[in-house]
Amino acid sequence: MTMEINVLKLTLHGHLVGYLAGTKNGRNVLHFAKSYQSSTARPTFSLTTHPNFPRANKMLSEPWATNQRLHPILSNLLPEGSLRELIAQGLKIHVDNEFHILSYLGMDLPGALVAEPMEPEDVPVHLFSSHGQVKAVKFDKLSQENKFSLAGVQMKFSMKEKDGRYNLSKDNVLGDWIVKTPSTKHKEVPANEFTAMTLASIIGIDIPEIKLVEIDQLDNLPQINLPDEKLAFAIKRFDRHNDQRIHMEDFAQVLVKYPHEKYNSSNYEQIAKILYQFSDDGLNDVQQLARRLLANILLANGDAHLKNWSLLYSDQVTPRLSPSYDIVTTNVYIENEQHFALNLAKTKAWYDVSYKHFEYWATKSNIPWRAIKPHLDDAMEKARSLWPNALKDLPMNEEHKQQLRAHWQRLHEDFRI
Repeated sequence: MTMEINVLKLTLHGHLVGYLAGTKNGRNVLHFAKSYQSSTARPTFSLTTHPNFPRANKMLSEPWATNQRLHPILSNLLPEGSLRELIAQGLKIHVDNEFHILSYLGMDLPGALVAEPMEPEDVPVHLFSSHGQVKAVKFDKLSQENKFSLAGVQMKFSMKEKDGRYNLSKDNVLGDWIVKTPSTKHKEVPANEFTAMTLASIIGIDIPEIKLVEIDQLDNLPQINLPDEKLAFAIKRFDRHNDQRIHMEDFAQVLVKYPHEKYNSSNYEQIAKILYQFSDDGLNDVQQLARRLLANILLANGDAHLKNWSLLYSDQVTPRLSPSYDIVTTNVYIENEQHFALNLAKTKAWYDVSYKHFEYWATKSNIPWRAIKPHLDDAMEKARSLWPNALKDLPMNEEHKQQLRAHWQRLHEDFRI
């Protein structure tokens, strides 16, 4: 019996990466192109396929076959939660039909990968012949007015800014801002994130341009429930520059974990080790990582899971730690929250963490402690001298400010403000 397949062509910076086939019964197979496997100048698709990474050639030489869900490196490019439900509903497909969600969103994904539906006559069918008799067929027309393709749980949209207005990116126009609308569940999240990100930047955290924008500056939003709040949070996309794509991947992709594993399948030592070993400037990046880990404690952000740390491939080949994103004071929304998303020196408890834990983290990650401690000292000195006044003028909800100040008092004396 002949099996019908739809095929997506995957390209990265104009280089053919491979072909991803999807069958009606939900089987997905990715074959890497021979030209990509053998190229010494190939752009990096994922750190796991970088020539310096252990077993990279083996990864590329075998087809990646999965059922329903795509391989984690591709699955993590897709939205989660309510945003995914909204898309699946509009396309009249199941939320786990990741192949078709990818085919629909493939022109404006996070990073630089492009996934384009192929015409049946252009498909190299012989690649898939090991799976029995196959026949490439045309894609069913998947159309929906609105396109959005940013991974994450809150409603967030890739938008194009022009003359102070933000338009949902469509028709192959690359979005240059991520705009997060206010939450129907939690109060004033945009002002919270703007405040937390601004405080982080004061202590030396590298952040993209951010702003609060009026909801009525947003055009072509889909029909979503919005609370009675006027502001959305906007953050400049660091994977876009002058209408060009820059490749990136999050640490769930790097560690080949599915989104549902983002809280429980790794720790901050593992992230540090990979950065220190494979980044183009490992020392600088782990020093920045240490500052960010401290910032997450100081700002009571319990959501710094694997998908909230990313690598950026500005030269198309070698990674650097990307700018920071998604820093929110989460403990104002979750009663009695006092834990990191992942383990740091075998603990997730903010109020226990001291310099000793950071020293253990550095040692375990094979990073000299003397290269880390001055950065923590500098961040603490700035936080203590600048944050109390800065917080007064920032737009966070007043009750939330009080909770953040109370949090500062509960921290270990090493980090109390």
